[in-house]
Amino acid sequence: MKTIIHKAKTRGYADHGWLKSHHTFSFSSYQNPERMNFGALRVLNDDVVKPKMGFGTHPHQNMEIISIPLKGALSHKDSMGNKRAIEVGEVQVMSAGTGLTHSEFNDSKTEEVNFLQLWIIPEKMSVEPNYEQRQFSDEGKKNQLQTVVAPKDKLEGDALPISQQAYIYRSRLDANNSVTLDLKSDANGLYIFVAEGQVRISDAILENRDAIGVLEVNSLEIKANKDSDLIIIEVPMI
Repeated sequence: MKTIIHKAKTRGYADHGWLKSHHTFSFSSYQNPERMNFGALRVLNDDVVKPKMGFGTHPHQNMEIISIPLKGALSHKDSMGNKRAIEVGEVQVMSAGTGLTHSEFNDSKTEEVNFLQLWIIPEKMSVEPNYEQRQFSDEGKKNQLQTVVAPKDKLEGDALPISQQAYIYRSRLDANNSVTLDLKSDANGLYIFVAEGQVRISDAILENRDAIGVLEVNSLEIKANKDSDLIIIEVPMI
């Protein structure tokens, strides 16, 4: 087993006033040749948007874009006619494919929005754009793995589809509990992001906003030292 540890304080950071963003991988003004991606996982941004502010209409193409709100609600509008708010407990996926435009906005007058946005490189370019979002139950991730995103040709349960052989799991572990994940393929790696809490993975202790990439492993146990909220991404190591 090989591991790559990314401590929270090593992430790139940008303060735009209305937006504060931590970048796990190179993005915008943060460019680090040693932090370009983890396999097919290209972007993991931890964004905080001030009240009544947001991202104006902008384009995307040939990328699988996943948004996971951690606090507040984010309004979404796109060129496919979708106009909805994304709230805590929901996950949104957009397969940008041949191209789309969208905007994201914090409608609250008083509360900040904190959300994670992940970009995953697709296995096939120029697919037809697609948008979906879904609410996932808190019980479904309590001391177990909840599959929220899966390949569109291998969907399981209520998972949302993307155009890549990648999976995203949520798990909320109580202290002293653990989960074990069996990888779908020997060609895949795992990237575990600790949204909150403290966990042990192999010999590593990870705390709030720390992350670890794990390679050359078929199965992995994650133990919680404290109540913990995890986002676990399994991706091909392209």
